[in-house]
Amino acid sequence: MKNPFNKIKLLFFAGVLFIFQSGNAQQERPNILFVLCDDLGYSDVGFNGSTDIVTPAMDKLAQNGTIFTSAYVAHPFCGPSRSALLTGRYPHLTGTAYNLFHNSSEDDNDNMGVPVEEIFMSKLLQEAGYYTSAIGKWHLGAAPKYHPNKRGFDDFYGFLGGGHDYFPEKYQEEYEQQLKAGNENIRDYLHPLEHNGKPVQETEYLTDAFSREAIRNIKTASKKNSPFFIYLAYNAPHVPLQAKDEDLQKFAEIKDNDRRTYAAMVYAVDRGIGKIVETLKETKQFDNTLIVFLSDNGGNTDHGANNYPLKGTKGDTWEGGYRSPMFFHWPKKIIQGERFDFPVSSLDLYPTFVQIARGTVPKSKKLDGKNILDDVLTGSEPYKNEMIYALRYREGYCDVGGRKGDWKITRMGNEPWGLFNITNDLGEKKNLGGRYPERLKQMVAETEEWTKSFVRPLWYYSVKDQELWNDGRMPQYDETFEIDKLVRSPYEK
Repeated sequence: MKNPFNKIKLLFFAGVLFIFQSGNAQQERPNILFVLCDDLGYSDVGFNGSTDIVTPAMDKLAQNGTIFTSAYVAHPFCGPSRSALLTGRYPHLTGTAYNLFHNSSEDDNDNMGVPVEEIFMSKLLQEAGYYTSAIGKWHLGAAPKYHPNKRGFDDFYGFLGGGHDYFPEKYQEEYEQQLKAGNENIRDYLHPLEHNGKPVQETEYLTDAFSREAIRNIKTASKKNSPFFIYLAYNAPHVPLQAKDEDLQKFAEIKDNDRRTYAAMVYAVDRGIGKIVETLKETKQFDNTLIVFLSDNGGNTDHGANNYPLKGTKGDTWEGGYRSPMFFHWPKKIIQGERFDFPVSSLDLYPTFVQIARGTVPKSKKLDGKNILDDVLTGSEPYKNEMIYALRYREGYCDVGGRKGDWKITRMGNEPWGLFNITNDLGEKKNLGGRYPERLKQMVAETEEWTKSFVRPLWYYSVKDQELWNDGRMPQYDETFEIDKLVRSPYEK
């Protein structure tokens, strides 16, 4: 007769082996640190060509990783771009194609926020066993049902609106003064920061505070022996332009005041990233952490930014409005010293992150991007013969951009369509629409087809915008995509 205790021992050791292997598998999955800047110019970091703003920490990561030269976000404004990042969908398909125009609400009946039916990438990473945290700017809905803690983030430290002042000693004093004066509509930029729904009395310059909170979360995850996903959304260098004196002194040679302050704000981000890297090394998590860096849209050239050699500014569908500096750094996996020139989209981060985390995307969840990791590793083109789009609603018309391979179509300012070989003509200076009319027509037709799945926005910038939608004067897709008389343009050379 077989000894029953042998079977018990066998089951016990099998269980131990399973736990050990599971633990190893858990450790093999990378941490994911996603660093997002706000309104950062295309050439305002050293690794992307800056000559007057020094960013040594970012440059070292970029140079020891893979730099993406043709990275696009899904919209040239903050809120819609962030909605796309976290939902994996173009904002026009989720009703979130306008910036939220008010950013504080305690009313759970307030429907100004990314629909709760949309599953954020953070939720899937959380379900996959990741410790998840959001730090900094939210701008995706302020009602309780839209709170980061309800969207898959274990920890949130930051502000819910679209922007904030940077010096606590100043904004806290003004906030208290307005409270005493009985002002019930205090500007969001002055409100206290919060930690998991509770107000906090911040003491540091905001960029430094957000770097500090990222470090805290890295240490927390290390103690939990859990992989982490950190969404570090700096509000720098978004206005108001406010910088520390010690950072301003580093850029004393820059004569323009806005540019000097802007440069100091970018440097503060870089300084924080340097400290974060030190913490990752101290906790022995650096080699297996995927660090991704991106801006939410193009730089605001009216407030210190530089998008050279791209044309345009924040809000445009010229390249300068939605093409962003970007890199991947992951010593265990990502090739060092490479440049990836094929176009990619911020929409690709959702499926890429979930895949490397070994998470599961529900069958009902629609995604507009693709997992690009294998393409990055092999140097192959993710969007061969496919378009990457951008569209911004204006008053009664749309600005549009579409990229396919070497070619880009642009319609800006209700001017005629342009066709550009964007690989050779980064500045969109030479319109080739007259020379290649069939290519122009085909790309415009594909873009028009894309709009047929759009849904009506859930909110608008203004009452006027809403009236234009209500009476049919927006979005004017028929007029936007008319090309027969618009093959040539005033800027064609």
